[in-house]
Amino acid sequence: MRRLAGVARGFWRQFNAPARHLSLGFLTLGGFLAGIVFWGGFNTALEATNTERFCVSCHEMRDNVFEELKTTIHYSNRSGVRATCPDCHVPHDWTDKIARKMQASKEVWGKIFGTIDTREKFLDQRLVLATHEWTRLKANDSLECRNCHDYDSMDLTRQASRAARIHRTFLATGQATCIDCHKGIAHRLPHMAGIPQGVQAAPAAPSASPPPR
Repeated sequence: MRRLAGVARGFWRQFNAPARHLSLGFLTLGGFLAGIVFWGGFNTALEATNTERFCVSCHEMRDNVFEELKTTIHYSNRSGVRATCPDCHVPHDWTDKIARKMQASKEVWGKIFGTIDTREKFLDQRLVLATHEWTRLKANDSLECRNCHDYDSMDLTRQASRAARIHRTFLATGQATCIDCHKGIAHRLPHMAGIPQGVQAAPAAPSASPPPR
């Protein structure tokens, strides 16, 4: 017990000891407060870049893909639920979000050097840009789609028979993911020659033959 008390006193003396001009305690408290300010600023900046307003502040996005989004059910629908750019392109979990932001930082390079600063350049690069996004969503099992859409919450009885059959056959078993079939869900498709067009569900079982007359 005496030894523990001695260790505690030694720690307190060290904590209170001056570091030339400032005590270790002051420096620790100052570092803690600086960390809070930095973390708050970092998260504020992160969330500011994670809004639709920020995404469409670049004319490359505003004049191309955003105009296309406005014509889809993800933008305007009977229930009034709107999916914004980050809903479909940024995961919700913090670690996945940070990884996505780091990956997307190369877009700053494209902005600086005018990679798609005209409509013509955008259309020329459309297949390349789309393929990058399809590949990313395929690799993460359509994580952003699953921000809102969950197979376990689907009522297959309210879906068209073909959609229900495909979801039951491929989505539930993990043989396919959302992006395999829903590549054009929010934006126009590029020229799709040679691009796989989703999966094909097993044909419905034929109805029983009528009894002979």
